[in-house]
Parts: sequence; C-alpha cells; structure tokens
Amino acid sequence: MKNLLKPYFSALMLGSLLFAGTSCKDEEPKPELVVEQELITTVTLSLVPDGKGQNVTAIYSDPDGDGGTPPEIGALDLAPNTTYSFTVTLSDDSKTPPVDITAEVLAEGEAHELFYSALGGLDVTVEKTDMDKNNRPIGLAGTLTTGGESAGKLQVTLKHQEGLKGSTSDVTKGETDVEIQFPAVIQP
Repeated sequence: MKNLLKPYFSALMLGSLLFAGTSCKDEEPKPELVVEQELITTVTLSLVPDGKGQNVTAIYSDPDGDGGTPPEIGALDLAPNTTYSFTVTLSDDSKTPPVDITAEVLAEGEAHELFYSALGGLDVTVEKTDMDKNNRPIGLAGTLTTGGESAGKLQVTLKHQEGLKGSTSDVTKGETDVEIQFPAVIQP
C-alpha cells in the first residue's frame, strides 16, 4: 500500500511547488507608469474681437518654474457684449532655445484639455472650437463672449488626461500641467 501511494504523493508535492512558484511571480511589484509632465513657463492668451475693437493679449510668465520668483501675470481688458476669437500658446522658456509646447499638446490632443472658469463675478462664457482625433475639445482655440461690465479672474487650466479624457471629462480629472488666473475687467 505504501509503495502504491508514493508516486501520487510525489506528484502532488511537485504540483504544489510549481503552483507556489508561479504564484510568487504574480505578486512581484509592477513598475509604476511614469507620466512625464511638460514644464510650461509661459502661457499667452491672444484674443481678437469679431468686428471692430482692440486685440487683447495676456501673458503668464514664470521663467524659473514653481518656487523662486513669483510669476508675472498680465491682465485682460475686455469690451462688454463682445465675442472674441482666442488662441493659447504654451512654451518652456527655461530652455535655450525655448520649447514650443503648443504643438505637443495639439499632437497629443486626446490626452490634453484646457478648461476655462470665470471667477469672482466675471461675466464671460467660453466655447472651445478645436477638437482632437476623437472629436473631443482641446481648448487651444475658441470663442470668448463677454456680458456686461464686471471684474474678476479667468482661470485657465491645462489637464493631462491620458486614458481619462472622454465625454464626461472635467477639470477634476487627470494631472494639472498648468493653472493660471488672469485678472480681467469688462468695461466700455
């Protein structure tokens, strides 16, 4: 009887060892996916009014990046009840020569989106007009329509949403590449 069970016992032990060996491989830590974020030191918001009026440009500049010297932020002086076409350009001016980040964000549009928020009573609405290959907004171009006289800030946030961007994407999803609050006033 002992000799009859010995081969089965050996096979059972060998199977257990193989299972334990393969199970350990599944528990090895997987390397984390590292998403390289762009360094954006300069953001230029350029607005052109439909019809007559003055072009408006506001520039955010932080040449030494986070920390160090505080950034310089230009103001938006807008006319009431006016529709502006706008474009946004992004660059890393810490390098020589400066690196244009706008083309990279446009090329990787399915992973990026700019969001706009009117803060502090500013009476504006923003509509994005540029789309990625999945027909979702990017926000490097659009229209900004002003209402009546008001003042506040226009917050511009660039989100990196690789694998997250979809029909329900919003400013809370993904990593923030840059966030700026441009002071703004709407007056005749």
